[in-house]
Amino acid sequence: MPASKNKLLYHCLFWLCVYLLWVFVFRNYSFSLTKTITVEFCYLLFITADYYVIIYYLLPRFFKSRRYFWFGLSSLGVIAFSALLRALVAVQMNLHVFGTRTLPPFGSLYLSSLLNIFIWVELIVMGKMLADRIYNQQQLATLERERVKQELDFLKAQINPHALFNSLNTIYGHIDKQNQTARNILLKFSGLLRYQLYDCSEDKISLDKELEYIRNYIAFQQIRKEKNLEVEVGMASDSDSYLVAPLLLVILLENAFKFVSSFSDKENKISICLKAEKGRLDFCVHNTTETLAELASPFNMGGIGLINLRRRLELLYPGKHSLALKHCCNLYEASLELELQ
Repeated sequence: MPASKNKLLYHCLFWLCVYLLWVFVFRNYSFSLTKTITVEFCYLLFITADYYVIIYYLLPRFFKSRRYFWFGLSSLGVIAFSALLRALVAVQMNLHVFGTRTLPPFGSLYLSSLLNIFIWVELIVMGKMLADRIYNQQQLATLERERVKQELDFLKAQINPHALFNSLNTIYGHIDKQNQTARNILLKFSGLLRYQLYDCSEDKISLDKELEYIRNYIAFQQIRKEKNLEVEVGMASDSDSYLVAPLLLVILLENAFKFVSSFSDKENKISICLKAEKGRLDFCVHNTTETLAELASPFNMGGIGLINLRRRLELLYPGKHSLALKHCCNLYEASLELELQ
């Protein structure tokens, strides 16, 4: 079931439970059950309306921008207005539905409506805000645990990088100078490894650095892939101040190079398009693939890289990203949208 339908269902169940609670707790046995149900339903309509106005309009507009006075004043105004409407409705219901001959003074009816609506709206709104605060704290705690775990994994994975690069230099020196392809592969690999070990320790890095790493990664893959593979690259940014979480984009590139087709009589192609403008990043990767590769594709198997990518996006860009994976005939498409800082 889609998340929006689940949310609607939860809201309906919540208000139904509140309504039944009111009917059960506040039933006046001097009235008929029908009158109690009607009165409480009338309250439910106005309290529900006030709740959604405060939560989805006043809270983001005033409270989250720390304009607490205007938030309190506007909330009281909404409640006072709904209490007035409820009192007017109650007068008409008593006259025309219940046939009550003697009505209480309108002032006392209004104050009673104001008090009841104010108490329940405030209780439910504060409960919602408290639940959101607890949820956000849990998300932050999860993010912190993930960060600590990644840092520990990063430290474990270093394994004396200085000695590792010395070993790579030794290997490079023993490769025949005539074998320029092998030498170039090793140089590219050394550059990629250096970036992962030394430049990716921060939560966010310069987008320009990440793009340079992507260019080097593409060049490295082109060296090791077949010559009949065509790679189209287009990357542009309208600012050099954007920050992005490291090693997110390259996961989609890894899958493209891993599952790209190797036809001998047809086109084998990878298209890479990245555009960063107005605080938004759009990244799209297309690659041709063979039909038989579908059975082992990351789309069907849920590759560990894509699983990790989804998890990192949830933690680092909650509500600020969109990841879409599509397969049509002999073409895979992966697109990622991010709100940049």
